[in-house]
Amino acid sequence: MKHFESVAQLLQAASARHPRSQAARAEAHTRWAACAKPLGSLGVLEEDLEQIAAATGSADVDLSRRAVLVFCADNGVIAQGVTQCGPEITTVVANSMARGTCSIDQTARVARCGVVVVDMGILDYDPDAAGLLNRRIANGTADFTSGPAMTRAQAEQAILAGAQVALDQVLRGKTLLATGELGMANTTTAAAVASVLLGVEPESITGRGAGLSDEGLARKVRAIETGLAVNAPDPSDPIDVLAKVGGFDIAAMCGAFLAGAACHVPVLADGLISTVAALCALRLCPECDDVILASHVSAEPAGKLILEALGKKPLICAGMRLGEGTGAVAAMPLLDIACAIYGGATFAQVGMEAYVPQN
Repeated sequence: MKHFESVAQLLQAASARHPRSQAARAEAHTRWAACAKPLGSLGVLEEDLEQIAAATGSADVDLSRRAVLVFCADNGVIAQGVTQCGPEITTVVANSMARGTCSIDQTARVARCGVVVVDMGILDYDPDAAGLLNRRIANGTADFTSGPAMTRAQAEQAILAGAQVALDQVLRGKTLLATGELGMANTTTAAAVASVLLGVEPESITGRGAGLSDEGLARKVRAIETGLAVNAPDPSDPIDVLAKVGGFDIAAMCGAFLAGAACHVPVLADGLISTVAALCALRLCPECDDVILASHVSAEPAGKLILEALGKKPLICAGMRLGEGTGAVAAMPLLDIACAIYGGATFAQVGMEAYVPQN
């Protein structure tokens, strides 16, 4: 497979679990039981490697070739004063990423991870900027307080664009992907989407993003409440929710998770915005559950609720909320440690009797 022609085709491909899924999961569990250490002593790390085995269909877990996909886009709801920065900051930071000087670049160097910076709809964009992959849908989304953020066709285009970026990386040999994002007001769009999908009031899950004042937070909540009232997104239709109150970055990350499922490659979710995208993917295709891994729990109010809705346990609880994919990439060395122990000495090799489960 080299292209996804439609969202329907993508969903069909994503819904086909690997035929060796359960057998590989069971084999990975057996391997963990043979490792010379107390049973289950690595907690979520053991569960994640078993999940990766199920996703890939092989208990021989290889996460050595990886990339973080950072989808960049601006959001029209910024006009409602929901951020302390203007859209020009998206351009500045995206160009910094492309030059390798941003937080995600520094994190990725430590984790031996490639960084793919994707322009999905930066408002103040430079068509000649080096290092940015152009997958632009439009010049930013519309202000959802006065109508849909995008058309349904644009939402599907963004999902497919994200899926294709992920597929291209898999075709280049990547065995682990991570999702990241950049764009002013995207904690607003993420909170709006989360509010609809979780069925909770915006006030209870909307956070301060990059550091809003009390007054700014109140404006943010009002903007989300207005957007939901004006657009009436359908909670049973994630694409409708994305189109009406989402962003191009969230839609693209949703596509990346679906592509991971279609290709049987695990995808690490970053923080709030990334996990909201993962929830959209899961609601569109429950079978993609195996490929979605949670890196950390976001400090934003909706962070824990989204992970609970996904049924995922985070590897890191450090109060992180930087974005850009930094949390997802920060989790990669932990998975490396798990792989080292998973492939290390067994009870038999060290000459001791294996632990057995106790009642």
